[in-house]
Amino acid sequence: MNSSQLFGITTIAYLLSSVFYIGLLVFRQRKAGQIGLALAVLGILLQTAGMGLRWQESYKMGIGHAPLTNMYESLLFFAWCAALFHVLLELKFKQAVVGAFVMPIPFLTLAYTSLSTAFSKDISPLVPALQSNWLIAHVITCFIGYGAFAVAAGLGKIYLIKQFAQNRKFSADGLTGSLPELRVLDDLIHKTIIFGFMWLSAGIITGAVWANEAWGTYWSWDPKETWSIITWFVYAFTLHARFTRGWSGARIAWLAVLGFISVVVTYFGVNFFLSGLHSYGSN
Repeated sequence: MNSSQLFGITTIAYLLSSVFYIGLLVFRQRKAGQIGLALAVLGILLQTAGMGLRWQESYKMGIGHAPLTNMYESLLFFAWCAALFHVLLELKFKQAVVGAFVMPIPFLTLAYTSLSTAFSKDISPLVPALQSNWLIAHVITCFIGYGAFAVAAGLGKIYLIKQFAQNRKFSADGLTGSLPELRVLDDLIHKTIIFGFMWLSAGIITGAVWANEAWGTYWSWDPKETWSIITWFVYAFTLHARFTRGWSGARIAWLAVLGFISVVVTYFGVNFFLSGLHSYGSN
């Protein structure tokens, strides 16, 4: 079995996990949530094995490098980070129903990687700019942050749906009745954004050091760098507003969603629509 086959099975595992979590949301069957969690864990293990196998395959080709160097591989890692962060969050805070909003993200990401023709899925030699020990540190720190922000956006959507239902005085027996309380969601959004913000900050710092090594400057206002700092400021503003202005609730939920939109623009928009020093990332 090769890595592509393992990623295909992982996609199915994430799909089924999403279905069972949605079943938990709709039917309030605890067993469905337990199965969803088990499938999420299975998917993470399969994907970990797949990424390890792809790494091994690159060495067999004589161009060994970590599977983090192009659009395809980074999307795989993003899906893995989002799924893992959700599982850890559920195990710690016991809010299984959040999986109905989060697990579709890694599923859709993997489905996109398997169906898209916009980028190559082949293992290829590293371009000179990527031949650095900073590669793994930079990509891992950034994408752990991105994974956390994906979960924060999912939590933000849950908060807004729950608040809308309560404002309209919908029955607590409806779908929103199984969602966590607003204060719980607000706290989870806050903690998740803090976690993601720390990792994104580390990613920007390691990227600057790497840029200096590769291009002789820590910052060149490349489109990717510019959008990365915009994203950083969105989350910095969110945390600043909470700490100094006491913002909470819907405003923070909307900022969590807005921040993740900025993440998507940083990653997809820049790679596909703007040329710059990071354009190799779309290969």
